[in-house]
Amino acid sequence: MVVIEAPYGDAARARHATAEFLARHCPWADPEAVVLVVSELVTNAIRHAGGWWRLCVRAVQGRLVVEIADASPRPPQPRPPDFGGGGGLGWHMVERLAGLLEVDRRPDGKTVRATWLRPAASAATAPAA
Repeated sequence: MVVIEAPYGDAARARHATAEFLARHCPWADPEAVVLVVSELVTNAIRHAGGWWRLCVRAVQGRLVVEIADASPRPPQPRPPDFGGGGGLGWHMVERLAGLLEVDRRPDGKTVRATWLRPAASAATAPAA
């Protein structure tokens, strides 16, 4: 399991730690997709949720689970993309890249959870993580 929390980490550290975790524990996962999701979720927490966040990456029973908790109870809001550099692309990418996407709201914030399932062929040939 990987756990990184602001102010002890930033988006770059979150990406690096996630890539290392995937190489060791989830070689079946698409590292580019997962690392991009982590990067977008951490960046969104920094920009839109007051800066505090906690990343947790874990492999459980054939699933890869990425959770980003932050201090804002507001769920992510998709915006129309601004291809001129104004943003609005991140949440749309997260929605397309994550296998399953959930947002758990709490009075003190929220947790965004992205989950990927190990492909059936990989599950039959690889030990459970």
